[in-house]
Amino acid sequence: MSELREQIRETIEREPVIAFVKGTHEQAYCGNSERAMQALRSVGASFAAVDVLPDPAIRQELSALSNWPTIPQVFVGGELIGGADIVQALAASGELESKLDEKLGGGWRNGGAERTVPLGTHANPLRLAPG
Repeated sequence: MSELREQIRETIEREPVIAFVKGTHEQAYCGNSERAMQALRSVGASFAAVDVLPDPAIRQELSALSNWPTIPQVFVGGELIGGADIVQALAASGELESKLDEKLGGGWRNGGAERTVPLGTHANPLRLAPG
């Protein structure tokens, strides 16, 4: 397993809710990424975001790890929930809150904090930020 794929796997396991998006939690560069983050916000979920744009290898390694070809990808409790359409539909039906409760208990209801987690390879100076 590549070093970057291992960083991605560790990030998915460490972060209760993580969204791999085009852009950041502050500025999405893709409508689908924005919709996925808005769905998380609509239920008050705190989440971390990883911008896949700075290093094309992030997207490649993520897709190899998750077997999901598109971005965004949202994980809850280490489990791939899906992309924008799925996360948005789950939020609208109330199932996203149920999934968050199931995977994380009540701890996810902590004010909707958001942050960006940088990932990178040796060619990219960004490194995984301490959690």
